[in-house]
Amino acid sequence: MICTLMNKHTPVVELNIDDDTASILKVTKVIHLEPLPVGIPIIHGLPDRKALNDWWRGRSIPASRSGIREALDIMNIPHREQLLTKCYGLSLSDQYWINPKDQPLDWEKINFFHNPFSDDVGNALFGQASPHEELDLMSPCNTSDGWLRKKWKIIDGKRCLIKSGSNPFLQEPLNEVLATSLHRRLNHGLNHASYVPYSPVWENEIPYSECENFITPETELVSAYNIYKSVKKLNHHSSYDHFLLCCEHLGIPGMKEFLNYLMVFDFLIANTDRHFGNFGAVRNVDTLAWLGPAPVFDSGTSLWHDQVSRVIRPNGDVPSHPFKPAHAEQIVLAGSLNWIDFSALRDIDAEFQTLLSGSPYIDTPRTEALCNGLKGRVEQLERLALEQTQ
Repeated sequence: MICTLMNKHTPVVELNIDDDTASILKVTKVIHLEPLPVGIPIIHGLPDRKALNDWWRGRSIPASRSGIREALDIMNIPHREQLLTKCYGLSLSDQYWINPKDQPLDWEKINFFHNPFSDDVGNALFGQASPHEELDLMSPCNTSDGWLRKKWKIIDGKRCLIKSGSNPFLQEPLNEVLATSLHRRLNHGLNHASYVPYSPVWENEIPYSECENFITPETELVSAYNIYKSVKKLNHHSSYDHFLLCCEHLGIPGMKEFLNYLMVFDFLIANTDRHFGNFGAVRNVDTLAWLGPAPVFDSGTSLWHDQVSRVIRPNGDVPSHPFKPAHAEQIVLAGSLNWIDFSALRDIDAEFQTLLSGSPYIDTPRTEALCNGLKGRVEQLERLALEQTQ
């Protein structure tokens, strides 16, 4: 397939894409390099094909997605990457897409921000579609990341993301709701960081989280991973220092302050999955001007979500990402903790208990262990803040 990689209305490069594997075989023509995805190196005047392929194929549903094999069978698609061309690579996280050269399309008429899209892919991903149905594969679900089941759905005219949890506790959606409350408490009377609010949704006693898309037709989400690749890392620079240097080089404002907040937040919820793919920055897609850090999102893989009760210890060596292997080390990078109003966090464990009590998958002993764990994380951080003042 010969097509043009577009950023909204702007043509970027012309590509030859393999119909069977959705791989970029060749960059055949350069049109405008400025709106090229961040982090793609230019070699001899051309975008590096391997890096561009990694970015392009990285838009597809990951192989680790829960239930993906069964969903592909339902959709009669042999390879998950083929879903990319079925929706022209369109997403609800940015405005990149591929425009077939033989039958050019208009972004205004096909983008998912303004136009309706099929629920078929989302239903297939949730095991709610029949293999005998004729499915419409034009969906932003084709370009959704992450290993948990998720789907985009239009609810009251808003583009909303619905996410499930993992067995056996299905706890991640409830963690997202608790994280929303924690954000509100940490931001009370302050303006430390924006965040995506999540609401609980129950269907047949199964918990899901629901949030509205924070990207608009005028903006795009650029992952920290792409930002990190925008400048070659020097051996003597830590990953933290290198990332901040990349932000400075690109002109992204407010990232250091944001990271300070994010590391505090992730410490409190014992987040084990804050990787370079689930935070980043927002850019104006029309002017390419950086607006600042993206709001905090995707915090469900936390609070001992997959751990049995007897190993839930708030003072344990909780693994962390992306800058240090343990939260006890990473929190040092956050600097001063004197902005935290610990009185606003006093009863958050009680709120967590109320939230967990509604789940048939989490029993009383586990609820008590989780709430004690959360309370212990708050107390541990308060001790660290006190030590800073002595």
